[in-house]
Amino acid sequence: MCVGIVLLALKFAAYLLTGSAAIFSDALESIVNVLASAFTLYAVRLAHQPADEEHPYGHGKVEFMSAGFEGGLILIAALVIAFKSLDVLLFSPMKIEQIGIGLGLVALAMVANGAVGVYLIRLGRSSGSMALEADGKHLLTDAITSVAALVALGVVKFTGWTYADPLVALVMAAYIARMGVSLLRRSAAGILDEQDPADARELDRIMTSHVGPSGREPRICSFHKLRHRHAGRYHWVDFHAVVPARLNVEQGHTIASAIEYEIEQKLGHANATGHIEPCIDKECANCRMI
Repeated sequence: MCVGIVLLALKFAAYLLTGSAAIFSDALESIVNVLASAFTLYAVRLAHQPADEEHPYGHGKVEFMSAGFEGGLILIAALVIAFKSLDVLLFSPMKIEQIGIGLGLVALAMVANGAVGVYLIRLGRSSGSMALEADGKHLLTDAITSVAALVALGVVKFTGWTYADPLVALVMAAYIARMGVSLLRRSAAGILDEQDPADARELDRIMTSHVGPSGREPRICSFHKLRHRHAGRYHWVDFHAVVPARLNVEQGHTIASAIEYEIEQKLGHANATGHIEPCIDKECANCRMI
């Protein structure tokens, strides 16, 4: 947030000095950066609070809301940038001044945003925080738009073709809008409990490794209803494991607990719940071993 506020001031100073539509686009996205960072700060703090009576599954899904909020702000910024660029291109052409100072300020902002963005993406992925990763991607995108602004100013400076400025700003608006839509889609997927394909493969591998007489201990006859979902960085998994009918309750519970623990250790921040069912297959090779 602190970096975002400083860069916001730098970019608007550059816009006021130059009158560049491309720099205006870059500065407007910085407003989104600051607002999104504020919400991300709130979301990450809330998401890491432990579960309570009113929220037995924890508060992790607020991170998906944070990503959706950021995506919505980005789309609004893209629309404003497009409107401003079309206005400059078609109706109110502006004379770009003091290009050298503008280039320096935007270059400084680009380096700072890129560095902070890469850091947040790495931190978000290592901690499983979608809110941090989304904010990092937004900052990295902001750095890319700064590159576009630099290109636009460079073209104007060396060729005098002023139309390059609003045209580049329009391209930036399209790129920013695409990123906003992507964040909204990921946010919706998380809220709707869309399953992660990589996690699904890993969970299926773990469960399959325990099936049959050649499986690892504890052995089960089969499994079904394997499901999982995310709540921010937290994983929630449930499954039905079929075991020999002659096992007692304690033995069945021991099998379920062992597989639950294995899943939780593999996924990290996870809570797995197994339901035990008796095997009714008279030809089951695993049952004949008991």
